Amino acid sequence: MAEKKDSPLLDDVRVFAFVGPAGTGKSQRAQLVALELGVDLIIDDGLLIRKGQIVRGKSAKTEKNQVRAIRRALFEYHDHRRAVVEYLSLSQPCSVMLIATSSGMVTRILANLGLPEPEKIIHIEEVSSPEEISRAKKERSFKGQHVIPVSHIQVRKHFAGKLVGRLKVLFDNSDSMEGEKTIVRPPFKFFGEVSIDPEAINQMARFIAERTSQVSSVVSVQTRPANGGIGIQMELGYRPGQRSMVLLGDSLRERTSLAVAGITGLDVHRVDISFVGVEI
Repeated sequence: MAEKKDSPLLDDVRVFAFVGPAGTGKSQRAQLVALELGVDLIIDDGLLIRKGQIVRGKSAKTEKNQVRAIRRALFEYHDHRRAVVEYLSLSQPCSVMLIATSSGMVTRILANLGLPEPEKIIHIEEVSSPEEISRAKKERSFKGQHVIPVSHIQVRKHFAGKLVGRLKVLFDNSDSMEGEKTIVRPPFKFFGEVSIDPEAINQMARFIAERTSQVSSVVSVQTRPANGGIGIQMELGYRPGQRSMVLLGDSLRERTSLAVAGITGLDVHRVDISFVGVEI
């Protein structure tokens, strides 16, 4: 398991996991499963939810980029993670149900948040029939619709996609807890895996550099992992002009960082530029 990234101890948080492949109807069942387990909070797609209300976090479905959505769901952004950890720390003792697409996702989220191992793992097949799972998959595949187990009013404030509708379920319990579910259509689909080859990033950086005045040549571009993101190194030729090497390097560093981060969703921690020749 990865190293814990936040300091508050969460030893007094009981953890349960609700696992199933994407599009099988986990979020539709989440509130009922949580009620049966008697848990206080739900973690779903980057959100921390209590009785149908968002108390901390940000939905991965608010992201316009699939890479950022994946990282958001895994709590890999420091401010996002810290806010959830602090709330859980203050809520102890409490119980949490984590919704995930695989056991690997469970492991990564628990490590990022510093939570203990789950007491129990519930699989979608245990609470849904094959017909219900098949129907949920078809809804996701053909309509691209997702369910978020929170109020549509809260989702409306910062959701990037399209709101489709809402459902209400009145639970048969002593609190008469009313669970509202919001149906949304994200700006992209969540199926499959995302892989970005370093060479693709190299080509982006090279494209930007080659179209920058006073860059006479692009000698080399390299991309390497760096602190959960990437670092880019470029060796360039310099053509004398209005900008010094320092000003040209600063401008190109900023443009490259913003462009690559915007297109890929990755954190660009460093862009190192070296001028290895001067055009005479």
